[in-house]
Amino acid sequence: MNNQNLQVANNWLKAFNEHNLEALLSLYNEQAEHYSPKLKVRLPETQGLIKGKTALRAWWLDAFERLPSLQYISQTLTANNERVFMEYVRKVKGEDDTKVAEVLEIKNGLIIYSRVYHG
Repeated sequence: MNNQNLQVANNWLKAFNEHNLEALLSLYNEQAEHYSPKLKVRLPETQGLIKGKTALRAWWLDAFERLPSLQYISQTLTANNERVFMEYVRKVKGEDDTKVAEVLEIKNGLIIYSRVYHG
């Protein structure tokens, strides 16, 4: 297991759960890409894929403002030299819990691509 990549994942979960946008963005490469089924629904023109920190900032800022209770409860983290596979439970007051898997592809200590799967 790659401890550096595991640390990136733990820092990601901490920043996300604190809704600390700057700490979250600091984990990403400037040209990072993010794919999510939620993007397809909320922003259909993206076809689920956004690119670059400006788009990531707008996406998460909107989520944190709309869903102040949003939290991800970590279930499993598995890391190798290229990526981390995270399983977590998405919790929002008033909504059913959602099981989520997310893959973070990491290069030189920064996330270059992330993709989300809902279970």
